[in-house]
Amino acid sequence: MLLRNIRNVLKHYNLTPAAIEHKRGRIYIKTGKTLEAAEKLTRVFGISSVSPARRTTSEKKDVIKTALDLARATAKNESTFAVRCHRVGTHAYSSMDICKEVGKQILTNLKHRKLKVDLTNPQHTISIEIRDAEAYVYSETLQGPGGFPVGSQPKVVCLLSGGIDSPVACWLAMKRGCTMLPVYFDNAPLTDEKTTAKALDQAKKLFEWSIGYPQRVYIVPHGKNLETFMHNAPRKLTCLLCKRMMYRVAECVAEKENAEGIVTGEAIGEQASQTLTNLRALNEAARNYPVHRPLLGFDKTETEALAKKIGTYEISIRKAKGCTAAPNQPATEAKLETVKKAEEKLDLEKMVEESVKATKIVTV
Repeated sequence: MLLRNIRNVLKHYNLTPAAIEHKRGRIYIKTGKTLEAAEKLTRVFGISSVSPARRTTSEKKDVIKTALDLARATAKNESTFAVRCHRVGTHAYSSMDICKEVGKQILTNLKHRKLKVDLTNPQHTISIEIRDAEAYVYSETLQGPGGFPVGSQPKVVCLLSGGIDSPVACWLAMKRGCTMLPVYFDNAPLTDEKTTAKALDQAKKLFEWSIGYPQRVYIVPHGKNLETFMHNAPRKLTCLLCKRMMYRVAECVAEKENAEGIVTGEAIGEQASQTLTNLRALNEAARNYPVHRPLLGFDKTETEALAKKIGTYEISIRKAKGCTAAPNQPATEAKLETVKKAEEKLDLEKMVEESVKATKIVTV
C-alpha cells in the first residue's frame, strides 16, 4: 500500500522513477530528479524519512571514493564533520574501518577547507549504508510524517471548517491511515463566501497528503437550520443544537460512504460548546457512529504548530465573516435533558432530511 501511494505521488508530480525496490525495511527509488522527488515524498504517510543518496558498490574503494566526492560537493569551509556507517551483510571490512578511512581521505584531500572532526555535534555528516553488494552514501535526511499509509484504515467523515482546529484533526486521522471525506456546513447567510472558500482551500491542502485518493468535499447548507434554532430554542443552546445537527447529517454521509466514524476538531475547553459537560450532550446526537476527537487534549499552541507544519495555518487566519448565530452567553454546562427538551419543539427528522437532500458534492 505504501509503495502504491509513493507511485501515485511521483506520477502526480511527473516524477515517475526508473525503478522502485523494496528490501529489508528500505525503499529504494531510482530517479534523475532526486531532490525534487525526495521533497514530495515527505508528504506521504508511512515514510519516516527520505535520504537523497549516491549509489555505488560495496567495494571498499568505491565506497570511499563516493563518500569523498559527496564531501567535496557538500562540506563547507571551516566546518565540522563526522562519518557514520551502517552495514548489513558480510564484507572484508568493518563499519569502523570505513568511517576511519573516509574521514582520513576527507581530511587529506580537502585540507584547504580546514575541516575538523566532531563525532558529538557535527555540522555536516556523511552517512554510509552498506547492504550486501551495494552501498548508499548521503549527507541529508528529510523528515517524513511517519504514521500509517493512507488507505490502511477505513474511511472517516471529517467535519471541516475554515478554522485552525478541524484541518489538523483531519490530518491526524489521515496520519493513522484513514482516508478522509470532508463535510463542510455552509452557514450562509450567517457567514460569507470567504468562509466557504477557506474551507475548500483547507480541503485542497489536506488532499496534498493523500494523492491518489478521491478529493471530494460534501457541502451542506446549514444556515436555515441555524435560523430555526435561533428563533425556536433558547439562544444559549444555539451552538450545541448546531453541532448536534452536524453530527446527525454527518452520520447520514457516513452511512452513504461506508465510513467508520466521524472526526471533529474539538478540544476540551477550547470553546464554550467544548466543555466536558457539553461534549457529553453532543455525543448523544450521534447514535450509529463514534465521534473521534484527535485534538481532545491539545493546547491551542500545539494545534497551531501542527497547522503551520501541514500548510493549513495561513489559510485558517485569512479574514472572513464569523458566524453571527453564536450567542453572547452560550451554555457551558448544558444538561442533556435540557438540550433534548429544546429539540422536542423542532422537526429534527425533517431538518436532517432536507439538509442531506440539498447537500452538494464538490471535487477540489
